Amino acid sequence: MAYSSQIRAAVGAVRESLAGVGVGVQDRRFTQHGEHDPLPDAPLVLVACSGGRDSMALAAVARTVCASLGVRCGAVIIDHGLQAGSGRVARETADRCERLGLAPVTLRAVQVRESGSGVEAAARDARYRALAAAAREYDASAVLLAHTRDDQAETVLLGLLRSGGIDAIAGMPPTFDRDGVLFVRPFLELGRADTTAICEQLRVAWWDDPTNGEAAEGPLDARYPLRSRIRHDLMPALARFMGADVSAVLARGARSARHDKEYLDAEAERALADVACFAGTADAVDGSDTAGAAGAAEPAGADAVRAEERRERRAALLFDARKLGALHPAIRRRVIAHGLASVGVAGNQRQVEAIERLAVDWHGQGAVNLSGGYSANRQKHVIRVCQDGMHENRGCSGSD
Repeated sequence: MAYSSQIRAAVGAVRESLAGVGVGVQDRRFTQHGEHDPLPDAPLVLVACSGGRDSMALAAVARTVCASLGVRCGAVIIDHGLQAGSGRVARETADRCERLGLAPVTLRAVQVRESGSGVEAAARDARYRALAAAAREYDASAVLLAHTRDDQAETVLLGLLRSGGIDAIAGMPPTFDRDGVLFVRPFLELGRADTTAICEQLRVAWWDDPTNGEAAEGPLDARYPLRSRIRHDLMPALARFMGADVSAVLARGARSARHDKEYLDAEAERALADVACFAGTADAVDGSDTAGAAGAAEPAGADAVRAEERRERRAALLFDARKLGALHPAIRRRVIAHGLASVGVAGNQRQVEAIERLAVDWHGQGAVNLSGGYSANRQKHVIRVCQDGMHENRGCSGSD
């Protein structure tokens, strides 16, 4: 069949994305016309499929592209259990993927446990854990996500409303690693109108999530997720105001900002190695006042020195406050965030700035409370990030 411009663009986007992560033609046979079945041990690509128009379009296009490369193509459907009938929708989506020729097709039900960050964030975390688990189980080379240019624009606006900064403007990366699994977003240059056209042209049915509010008349109220309100109300208003496709403008800005973010992240990683150390390497922190104590003749007060050393080794993360304070603010805050993430602590903007003040505006303030029972506290020239109740350092507990 002759492909439309939308399908050609989608096929090219998927091929380019797969090539970018090292998934290409597996055998010379697949450069020739005709149907050729991939080998049983050919690489496997999984499509994360919700049943919506974007992911169904991706499933259909990915199946075609993978067949032309000699790569196996399957699908993972996640049932979050948050809406009545979600199990039925998931099963129907799995059936559609199987009819498209995807294999294996696996359906995973997850439990969404809200822990203070909101139901949407909890559902997203549960979804990614399930997707990563399925990818590891099937030894998949990559998981494809169907986020489009419209999703990218909405993500930028969400970030600006919630925090701002270069990370918000940079939006979603085209590829990323989570839990040892490679995730790829091939459709970031395509719009929702494109995926709708692809489904219609290929006669692929889809499901519309009622929480998106597409059938609602008038502005959406606060019962709808913020992303849905941005999609339904804010994006059309901006488009009318600008007289242009605002999603394309925001997506172009995100691509440019991502280069800046990647550079700042790389600089922050280099700086982190200089100003911080992790559990078991506390001697590396300059200014801890304990270096060189081991092996020397023990002076009076040696017990206190040894106690200090034990406390530092039980901290998850140690920052040299003087070195941290000397960094440029753009790098310093990123160093703190990277350090926290390295020990599994999700620090928000307020917490990162509070830790920053321990370095640049130190006047004896108390500890900064973090998630997971962690806290950050300064003693002398060292900022310790430690888990309360897990060690002897009672100085790591306190209030923000």
